[in-house]
Amino acid sequence: MVVPLLFIVVYIVAKGAPALTWEFFTENPRRGGIEGGIWPALVGTVYLILISLCISAPIGVLAAVYIEEYAKENWFTRIVNLAVVNLAGVPSIVHGLFGLGAFVYGMQFGKSILAASLTLAIMTLPVIIASTKEALAAVPRSFREACWNVGATRWQTIWHIVLPNSISGILTGVILQVSRTAGETAPVMLTGVATWAIGGDGLFLYNLREQCMSLSMHLFYIRTQASGAKEELSYAIAATLLGVVLLVNASAIVFRIYLRSRKKW
Repeated sequence: MVVPLLFIVVYIVAKGAPALTWEFFTENPRRGGIEGGIWPALVGTVYLILISLCISAPIGVLAAVYIEEYAKENWFTRIVNLAVVNLAGVPSIVHGLFGLGAFVYGMQFGKSILAASLTLAIMTLPVIIASTKEALAAVPRSFREACWNVGATRWQTIWHIVLPNSISGILTGVILQVSRTAGETAPVMLTGVATWAIGGDGLFLYNLREQCMSLSMHLFYIRTQASGAKEELSYAIAATLLGVVLLVNASAIVFRIYLRSRKKW
């Protein structure tokens, strides 16, 4: 598994190296995107990742806590588990069509960062729920029983004992969510990402009700629609997208390793 991964990364970085300059990362695109940089697309991608994560992570963790710690084995629980499994198997383009109907038109958000982030959040919920359930189940039951024996309520036990000891496993789902969110094109193309949307300056280019650019969509546009673009430009965008995913994943992995090192069991 390591060999093809390294081959892909090295190949893309080598092909895009001539275009990977400081101006490429910090400037706005020019001449229809075939010149200049990718700063708006980079910022838009970060917006989509962070906002969708802020929506999906709390809902996913709470749903997993309910299923694992509170729900009894009955028809309702089986329906919820079946829904999670089925949601994980829905193609991304179908999520995009749902987001278009529900958020863009139904809730009147229009094509915006908010609509795209909500669509991505729903798409990544199953991964967070599944990984959180496994992490909660891995905490020994004796921990819970010890808390109950000294008078702690169920929620106090979950909040102070179960969640802190399962946070490293929960981060696994978050890492997978970031990877999938950053690379999606079809859902965001239908709900909030444009081929050309340059807002303000610095980090605050867009607000939640505006469309934005993203690296995945910009790569698709440069490779299939733009005429006259140099070949290394598309490879440089792909390398940047890989870099963003790897950077966020590495940060989460380092944090997870730190939390695991503090475990006493």
